[in-house]
Amino acid sequence: MIDKSALRGRLFRHLDGLATAHVAAPLHRRGVLAFLAARGTASLEELCREFKANDGYLNVALRTLASQGWLSFETDNYSDHVQYTSGESMAKVQDLLHLYDPIIAFSAQAERHQPDILHPDLLDALSGLFDRFAAGWDHCRATDALTRSLHDQILTHIEGNLVGPLLVKLGMDGVLDRDWAERGLRAADAPAYAPQLGRVLDFFARIGWTTHDAGSYRFTPTGKFFAEKASAYGVIVSYLPTFRRAEELIFGDPIFLKHVAAGDDEQHVDRTMNIWGSGGAHATYFNVVDDIIAEVFNRPIEAQPRGILDMGCGNGAFLEHLHRLVESRTLRGRLLAKHPLFLVGVDYNKASLEVTRRNFDAWKVPAEVIWGDIGNPDQLATDLKDKYQVRLDELLNVRTFLDHNRIYEVPPPKHYRRASSSTGAFAFRGRRVSNNDLEVDLYHHFRKWSPYVQTFGLLMIELHTIPPALAARHMGRTLATAYDTAHGFSDQYIVEIDVLHRIAGDAGLVADAQAFRRFPDAEYATVSVNLFLRGEKPKTAARSARVDALTVD
Repeated sequence: MIDKSALRGRLFRHLDGLATAHVAAPLHRRGVLAFLAARGTASLEELCREFKANDGYLNVALRTLASQGWLSFETDNYSDHVQYTSGESMAKVQDLLHLYDPIIAFSAQAERHQPDILHPDLLDALSGLFDRFAAGWDHCRATDALTRSLHDQILTHIEGNLVGPLLVKLGMDGVLDRDWAERGLRAADAPAYAPQLGRVLDFFARIGWTTHDAGSYRFTPTGKFFAEKASAYGVIVSYLPTFRRAEELIFGDPIFLKHVAAGDDEQHVDRTMNIWGSGGAHATYFNVVDDIIAEVFNRPIEAQPRGILDMGCGNGAFLEHLHRLVESRTLRGRLLAKHPLFLVGVDYNKASLEVTRRNFDAWKVPAEVIWGDIGNPDQLATDLKDKYQVRLDELLNVRTFLDHNRIYEVPPPKHYRRASSSTGAFAFRGRRVSNNDLEVDLYHHFRKWSPYVQTFGLLMIELHTIPPALAARHMGRTLATAYDTAHGFSDQYIVEIDVLHRIAGDAGLVADAQAFRRFPDAEYATVSVNLFLRGEKPKTAARSARVDALTVD
């Protein structure tokens, strides 16, 4: 019998490691960590002057290490001052950071073959790394508990860098979708790369994830757990192109990944992989919104919205789910012939729109797709009216994990302001965005949407940050480290749940307490479900649901 809670914690630490290894290595190599350890404490401004760093991304990087418990991070939003303090963990971990070196070297090699993680040269390199890992990866000889704990922490990070990209590759190629759990898996099951698959399954055998008998591989209970959770790795692995270039982002040209010609693929993220991983992550939360959607479309027909708009539709799975829900569980579903449901998926990324259109056709979902920018609802309203003769405010607006991905706008000289309560680290093109200014931007963002959601509301599933000290206390229970790092380096803005609610309220949108959920139901919650209503007060005490974490059920 396996301990799923322990394995889930290991998975979360794998994802921590994909971010932490790529951030810690350049900070160590450049001497930032040694400087901080010697000084004991230093401000962001001091470190940027000393190492000629981009303040926004250096702040993101150091906050990553704070979330792993290696240093203390303090931001004073009244004075707009950020300070870091070294302690015993920082002093000891520096002697262990060389353990990351082979992984960082392999990651650089993998970048040259991107996205073919099964290239023979890479599999040759991985073979040696798996052997070394299985043998203990430089066995820790220290006797003190802290050093041994840090060594184990880094080894788990290394394991995450070894297995994460492979699981995602097998998952995306459909190899793990077969009935392999019952009958075993043969390399011939994936004829496109049968020899490579056999090698990968041999790698997994070295860490106790598979067994091999008569040409067939079977996953052990531990291996089966991780294989079934392959999609949970997708989003963070998709940001490896960013993590691999952390040194350039921090100490060099902060916008080089953004030099993308029109029509070319993004450089900072593997978007197809991101969409695949996001689809798996979002499935965890679909059931949470079911009751809200059912209530809306069981109202008297004259009180219902004309349809649903999914802003940031990704692969279309969320809108497809809502379509089936309305059909099967609501009054509106019985009246579709007379009162058809207008469904539209909106996305800024054209690749996402193409995926969504193909999926809608395959799923036989009667929905439209249209390009749109979450930062410009006025233009979207105009386009909807011109193309479909539908008003934006006639629709229930929904979105999943999107508002944090708006483009930052510098606040005007005279604007709403109050001292921020966020502990986040935010950047725009390498330059630090103060937490105060970030809240101003969020306020204006909600103000833009307010006229279009006052009738039927804004149903939002959103990602959040938590204080680094809280993340450090709950390592293995939260994905805060990995998600904060990925979003920080890609100019995305995840704030705490209470900050989101406060700013939305200041903009005239109040979270309905009956609809509110947080995940997990704990102080370190990093996901929330909200139905924001124009100027209405919560009706009942907030309820919250219990799940173990983002992306993993």
